[in-house]
Amino acid sequence: MSEMVEAVELRTALLRLRRATGLPVVFGGLLQEGRTMRIGELSGAVTPALSGLTISAGSGLGGKCLALSRPCAVTDYPSSRHITHEYDAPVSAEGLRAVIAVPVVVRRKVRGVLYGALRESLPIGERVFDAAMAAARDVEQALAVRDEVRQLLAPPAPGPSWEEVRQAYGELRELAPKVLDPELRARLLAVCGRLETASASPAPVPGVALTPRETDVLAAVASGATNATAAERLGLRPETVKGYLRSAMRKLGAHTRLEAVVAARRAGVLP
Repeated sequence: MSEMVEAVELRTALLRLRRATGLPVVFGGLLQEGRTMRIGELSGAVTPALSGLTISAGSGLGGKCLALSRPCAVTDYPSSRHITHEYDAPVSAEGLRAVIAVPVVVRRKVRGVLYGALRESLPIGERVFDAAMAAARDVEQALAVRDEVRQLLAPPAPGPSWEEVRQAYGELRELAPKVLDPELRARLLAVCGRLETASASPAPVPGVALTPRETDVLAAVASGATNATAAERLGLRPETVKGYLRSAMRKLGAHTRLEAVVAARRAGVLP
């Protein structure tokens, strides 16, 4: 389930990058065991040549990005003297020339790479660099929050499927406002309420009363979603999500997103 959520975050960031820059092709992947990465998400590709391609640290442009932990770019991939050329065949099959690769770095550890490419030999402009870095930061934020949730917020003796319960709770919170049948919607929210109280701390924080939308947003944040991703899931504007999150943080006495999730779970507002 965690890998699926991370793939969604990566896909969302790549689509935002493509919309923001007009790049015809964007793709990327997250690091697997060891020092290899598999390209798992593509947008704009016209062939399957890059799909599932395994990238090793130090090899090609993405491998150079992995090894150096910094953005790298080439104006003409096939003729570049600054990279190795193990992946020339799939790159040429897709017709890519100018390519940028930006690392996703969490706690000084590279966790993946985002690529953007042109089918012409042109310089990569500063605007594209900035947009690619912003997209990478979105993924970094989501991965960092999920790491913290897994490491710091798990109950002292979690059951083997506790993370799945929390994921299901978040999905129910997202689904409930979209249900038109009031009786069915009420039943879904009642199930959410039972999940909340089932995991409440022995001494829950008194006086915490979040609105349904504040709870929806916190549930999305607890799953590792960025504000933009939470907005897409809930059918809201990113600024509206920020407003609900700020309000919830104020009620919970929290100064960061992570503190808000911790406080909400201690208060029995989230499972």
